[in-house]
Amino acid sequence: MTTYFTKDHEWIAVEGDTGTVGITQYAQEQLGDITFVELPGAGDTVKKGDAVSVVDSVKAASDVYTPVSGEVTANNETLEEAPETVNSDPETAGWLFKVTLSDPSELDGLMDESAYKDYVASL
Repeated sequence: MTTYFTKDHEWIAVEGDTGTVGITQYAQEQLGDITFVELPGAGDTVKKGDAVSVVDSVKAASDVYTPVSGEVTANNETLEEAPETVNSDPETAGWLFKVTLSDPSELDGLMDESAYKDYVASL
């Protein structure tokens, strides 16, 4: 499994042609206590860069952009009852949705973990 990151603070963990998407530790720290998560539906077709999810917190509502194009195959329904999971474990249990990649070359424009850490340090 390989994990990539966006400048909008999303991560995608890719295994085969499936990517699991969520927000980064940095993003959840900036948002504060998360109170609600709006998820895309299974079967939705998404295009790289589209706002496909919303994370509401005590500070603000923030769009989540899909880092790749494809079809949503699942969403993390446990977040409906426990949105705070995104705060406590944003890069594993707090994942938002899974997507089947329609164009794996879109991953080429994303950052690896080292590049993302450098990016966050520059903010």
